[in-house]
Amino acid sequence: MSLFLLKRMATFIATLAVASMLVFAMLDLLPGNVAQVILGDTATPESIAALEKKLGLDRPPAVRYADWIGGLLQGRTANSFSYDTPTAELIAERLQVTLPLAALAMVFTVLIGIALGIYAAAHQNRAGDVGVMAVSQLGIAVPSFWFAILLILLFAVKLQWVSAGGFPGWHEDDGGGLWQGLVALLLPAVSLAAVQAAVLARWTRSSVLETLREDYVRTARAKGLSRRAVLWRHVLRNAMIPVLTILGLQFAFLISGTVVVENVFVLPGIGRLVFQAIANRDLVVVRDVVLLLVAMVVIVNFVVDVLYAVIDPRLKASDA
Repeated sequence: MSLFLLKRMATFIATLAVASMLVFAMLDLLPGNVAQVILGDTATPESIAALEKKLGLDRPPAVRYADWIGGLLQGRTANSFSYDTPTAELIAERLQVTLPLAALAMVFTVLIGIALGIYAAAHQNRAGDVGVMAVSQLGIAVPSFWFAILLILLFAVKLQWVSAGGFPGWHEDDGGGLWQGLVALLLPAVSLAAVQAAVLARWTRSSVLETLREDYVRTARAKGLSRRAVLWRHVLRNAMIPVLTILGLQFAFLISGTVVVENVFVLPGIGRLVFQAIANRDLVVVRDVVLLLVAMVVIVNFVVDVLYAVIDPRLKASDA
């Protein structure tokens, strides 16, 4: 197990290192002048050069990359060009919206996707199975941002059950609260979960049906166990092994999906921060946010790999 963890940890570190170089290189090569954007079109060349020197943009790219990574390793981040605030503070504030949104969407994805997948597998080739597969195919085809607009039109504009956008905050002193915050995140989470739940349902169905064809399942059935008993006692644990991998990938899609959905619902999360930073050419914020998203995805996949090994001992044996 220790060798397995060491290999996964080495992969984790290497992935982050390569990702950091790619993120820095891609943003550094973008056309445009940050100092020009900040000062405006009427700025003189001298003032632009002075601001570039102040922001450190006149230094070689390798030096700026080393300073960026060195600061992150020391827990220090550069100040945003637009807000003149450490990016760590900006990101921490916006994560208070994005992380609960992604977590709520993940809960909906797991509950709906796995339940529908198991139901479809248990009713293979019957009306329930056909219905679930048809709905899941529709869910995969519908973009999350378009589904979000439909939810706003129905529940906010027509029925007026919830607000069309905005976030009241988690604290009652700010006019919000836990319940108000969850209500504000409900429609965005549903719009994010719809596509991922459809994918998970189809994957769960396929995994359960494949496991039902194993020899030990036929043996259990031959001993007199009912199909339901075999499904819950023997099939589900083994069928969930490949589903874990899909869940890790889906978390990545949920995190990236928040970037668009947060702008549809005007939520002050990471997505809004990225859009504003791109518009202002605030590359310091953009690169830190992108690297954070990459790190979150890699960490989740690392955890999934560990859980995979815990559930399936054969994986540990193959890495020994």
